[in-house]
Amino acid sequence: MVLAKVIGNVVSTHKNNYLTGQKLLIVRTIGLDGNFDSDKDTIAIDTVDSGPGDTVIIVKEGDAVQQILGHRNAPVHTMIVGIVDDIDVAE
Repeated sequence: MVLAKVIGNVVSTHKNNYLTGQKLLIVRTIGLDGNFDSDKDTIAIDTVDSGPGDTVIIVKEGDAVQQILGHRNAPVHTMIVGIVDDIDVAE
């Protein structure tokens, strides 16, 4: 699992049938300090009703995503599985 920030939405009128009804968001990974640690964006399926500006937990592994979806029919690699309320790191 990886921390990320939701930075946008994806609107797609034509997509894989198994993605119909799924909310797609653009995420970028962050470090424990909350700052972006990459300039690479990823499209993720949202399962927790998050939105732009939210800090989230993402899974970036196809087999885990397929287990959560319950099938292997959608070409999905990344999924949002949690919304982060707070990050507290002991020094």
